[in-house]
Amino acid sequence: MIDPRLYRSWLYGFVSMKLLALALVALVSTPALAMEPKQIQAALDRAYEKYKGLKEGANADYIPVLAKVDSNIYGIALVTPDGKVYTAGDVKSEVSIQSISKVFTAAKVMEQSGPDQIFGTIGVDATGMRFNSIVSIEMSKQAFGGPEMNPLVNPGAIAATSMVKGNSRDDIFNTILSFYSDFAGRKLTVNQEVFKSESDTNQRNQAIGMLMYAYGYIKDNPQQATDIYTEQCSVSVNAKDLATMAGTLANGGLNPVTQKAVMKPDNVPKLLAVMATAGLYDDSGKWLWRTGLPGKSGVGGGIIAVSPGKFGIAVISPPLDEAGNSVRAQKAIADISNALGGNPYAIMPVKK
Repeated sequence: MIDPRLYRSWLYGFVSMKLLALALVALVSTPALAMEPKQIQAALDRAYEKYKGLKEGANADYIPVLAKVDSNIYGIALVTPDGKVYTAGDVKSEVSIQSISKVFTAAKVMEQSGPDQIFGTIGVDATGMRFNSIVSIEMSKQAFGGPEMNPLVNPGAIAATSMVKGNSRDDIFNTILSFYSDFAGRKLTVNQEVFKSESDTNQRNQAIGMLMYAYGYIKDNPQQATDIYTEQCSVSVNAKDLATMAGTLANGGLNPVTQKAVMKPDNVPKLLAVMATAGLYDDSGKWLWRTGLPGKSGVGGGIIAVSPGKFGIAVISPPLDEAGNSVRAQKAIADISNALGGNPYAIMPVKK
């Protein structure tokens, strides 16, 4: 016969272990964002109301068609790792993705060929120069003797596009577009008017592509790489699309809405690192100082930002500041992230 005291001891131990196991399961399965849905929605609503009347900035006009985009478009979307989508304002109107595309083409190269293909061929350092600088290419090759750029500036981005594998020009572009669509959770399309307008005025990027080819960063057909790059920048997106793309990065490469594994988890931190240091053109340092969030802007008016494990957020508002970043989007994302504790560097001390 079993001693009742031993049985009770065993039972208590068993129950304790079960409770511990359940607690651990709850810990790893609970989204890192420990806030109520009402609080998240309230943060978006406050930011929308606070900045909807802001008149600072102006549409990009160096690409003629962008000057015609409705400057009143203003939409906010946030996606959490559990697949919840929160919105405020206009999240249906579409703009061209522009330089935000650079993030996801670099991601495709990492997925196809490994992250070292980006690190070793293009580099991951901020150039300290304009996003379309030709001088940075010369300095990279001659002054530093090797890569001193990254895939989020035009020279590195065109080179990254040239690295995407495919059997033909159309095959390569369709691979890129399909990858973007997997991130967004729906089939994306190209704005043909934007594509034509950019193609007619992209002589500087053509020169960048040829120089990158001359120095060996692009191995073959620089004209094709520049043309595909121009088309990828012309993909149409709304705020919800961009937030889902950012949310997929925040969720380790798994689209939280569709549950499709889009990117290897091991590659995500490397991509976020480049976004943190070079994502907002000349003001990347200022952005990181204010928010701590890896981000990427585009001259179409969008900005995405990632709070790893907590949320992906996007805002679309076409008027830009002098650095080429949406004025409203920067302010709204900073406010929302601060309200939700999104800054990964904001650590509270542990008291003994």
